[in-house]
Amino acid sequence: MKPALGLLSLLLSILASGACAAPGTLERIGKSGVIRLGYLEAAAPFSRAEAGKPPAGYSIDLCTRVAEDLKAELKLPGLRTEWVKVTLQDRLQAVKDGRIDLECGTTTWSLSRQQGVDFSLMTFVDGASLLVKLGSGLRRMSDFSGKSIAVVSGTTTVGALSRELKRLGIDATVVPVADEHKGMAMMSAGEVDAYASDRLVLLGLALDAEGRQAYSLIDEDFSIEPYALVLRRDDHDFRLAVNRSLARVYRSGEIHKIYDAWLGKLGRPGLLLASMYVLQALPE
Repeated sequence: MKPALGLLSLLLSILASGACAAPGTLERIGKSGVIRLGYLEAAAPFSRAEAGKPPAGYSIDLCTRVAEDLKAELKLPGLRTEWVKVTLQDRLQAVKDGRIDLECGTTTWSLSRQQGVDFSLMTFVDGASLLVKLGSGLRRMSDFSGKSIAVVSGTTTVGALSRELKRLGIDATVVPVADEHKGMAMMSAGEVDAYASDRLVLLGLALDAEGRQAYSLIDEDFSIEPYALVLRRDDHDFRLAVNRSLARVYRSGEIHKIYDAWLGKLGRPGLLLASMYVLQALPE
């Protein structure tokens, strides 16, 4: 093949592959008039849904703001929001498969996860801890030698908990469970001694506990969990649109209204979270 023909063939191949590429999220939303947002059913105060009611929570409010801003950016006043239920196990796959455009829950931004999906600006910073029955006498990680701890499989909490137990030389049994309901049920029945998750998620579960059984958090956190909204990889325009919306929420101070609505009863944001709000308020 002559060099000129070879170059022409290469260019045509590149153009053809580009023409067959899947449309970006903004293009798909523009054509369909629908944005699909993923939510967790029981991750209060960030994302929850009661029977017959739309999802609500801190992360839900942030995603709602993104959808509202996209109406203006895409000139789609009739843009419809479709809420899609996901679980802790399938939330990332739902983004990869295109079942949802944005996941609005309690997902920790990690480098290993970023191999498969992408993340927005950070939306919250939490720490993982342990929930125990009130009066159990379990107050610190060092109290858990010979004890058992339930944790949802497939979460970053599993690895963080195992590493911390190993670091401290604590011989505790980590019990993987399918979801937070199973973990709480096992603890309530005395089958495990604690349930591990992010601190604010644990607080929400304790407040919603059936039978009003009393729980308490231990005095320590064993990891730092930076939350972010999840979107598909290599979709730069959509990521920019999401980040532009979030930065506007931080710059305007609207984030404090959202925080007060869902977390205000816990007091003002701590230094780490308050600093995150300032640092994420990127200029336009």
